[in-house]
Amino acid sequence: MNKIIKIAVDAMGGDNSPKKVIDGIAHHYKTNINTFYKIFGDKEKIKNHINDQLPASVFEIIHTNDLVKGTDSPLEGAKRGKNTSMWLAIQSVKEKKSDIVISAGNTGALLVISKLNLKMIENIDKPALSALWPNKVNMSVVLDLGANIECSPKNLIDFSIMGSSLFRSLYPKDTAKVALLNIGSEEIKGNEIIKETYQQLKQRNNSDFEFKGYIEGNQLMNGDVNVIVADGFTGNIALKTAEGTANFITNELKKAMTGNFIGKISSLLNISNLKRFKARLDPRLYNGAIFIGLDSPVIKSHGGTDYIGFSNSLSVCTRIVSGNLIEKIRNNIS
Repeated sequence: MNKIIKIAVDAMGGDNSPKKVIDGIAHHYKTNINTFYKIFGDKEKIKNHINDQLPASVFEIIHTNDLVKGTDSPLEGAKRGKNTSMWLAIQSVKEKKSDIVISAGNTGALLVISKLNLKMIENIDKPALSALWPNKVNMSVVLDLGANIECSPKNLIDFSIMGSSLFRSLYPKDTAKVALLNIGSEEIKGNEIIKETYQQLKQRNNSDFEFKGYIEGNQLMNGDVNVIVADGFTGNIALKTAEGTANFITNELKKAMTGNFIGKISSLLNISNLKRFKARLDPRLYNGAIFIGLDSPVIKSHGGTDYIGFSNSLSVCTRIVSGNLIEKIRNNIS
């Protein structure tokens, strides 16, 4: 029998919560029956959205009226105390009552409260925020996406190790191929930190991944590499640029296909191709940023996603736990 995976869920964070959270849990459970959900938040509000799709034996509600607001600064969120749904969910992981924690709430507060409660993995100086991006072949892990504005060569090397461990946990049959995001592919390009990181990774015995050198912004989706490493400033700009470009393309295509009679006829003739295109760029499929470097992974679901997106981020949780991410990082970092 497979091990039961226990997920601590902050049910009160993000738009339309706790409804989308509970609907997401019910949807996730359909294909993940070896999961137990510890749900933190307002018990009465949560119970209003639970139906027969979710057996009573697979969840527990831990009641609290306190919550971190989306408008809070990271410090304000932490100062709301140890009885918020976010804090209690993270504490559940700290006390080994849950395997992993997820929240769609305030990102800054989630990172701060996680760092206050959870220890760093030995030999790692800074945790990183990572996420999955689609490429022409499959998916890429990209980090850091904003947790660390300034990074040393050691930090970037640690990110390479953590990112490749994450990729192997999610895609155990594939080889992790690491590249540094830079302004050019030549060795002489970039600042001193990234050039020093390049040289160290080039000389290092990277048994857990293949180092592929530099990658430029216009190559992110090519699929030649699947772990892309940057400092938090660069990574966050790349993320927002990619999201904005995807939204622009999708909206412009929608206008072209519905703006006049010819466009509407064309869209009907190409409906199957358009559905595939829409599905490929659907942000709900890639929902779930991963805060790694702590002794338990913390998953951040996008606050504006719906229950399908939240369900997909729960799937990231189960795959990470099943893939023994923390053990992989510890083995590779040493």
